[in-house]
Amino acid sequence: MEVTPKVFPPKFAESMRDTAEEMLQDVMQSVNDAADGDWISGSEEQVRDRFAVFREQMFQAAIQARIDAAEAAFSPSGDDSDRSGDSAAGEETQSE
Repeated sequence: MEVTPKVFPPKFAESMRDTAEEMLQDVMQSVNDAADGDWISGSEEQVRDRFAVFREQMFQAAIQARIDAAEAAFSPSGDDSDRSGDSAAGEETQSE
C-alpha cells in the first residue's frame, strides 16, 4: 500500500493565516460589543459559535489539502509495474 503524501504543516498554517486572523478579530469584536459588566456572558456564546465555524473551516481545509496532495501524486495510468526500484525510491525520498 502506498503512503499518500503529507502536507507540510507550516505551509498549511500560512495558507490559513488570514482565516485565523479574521476569527481572532471576530472574537475580540464580540467581547468589545458585550455590555460593561457583562463581558463573559455577553460574548461567550458568540465566541463559542465563531470557534465552531473556525474549527469546521480548518478541518475541511486540512482534509482538502491532504486530498489535493494525494491527487497531485496520483498516476493516471495506475500501473507501477514498469517502474524500476531506483525510480520508486527516488520519488519516495522527494516526497518526504
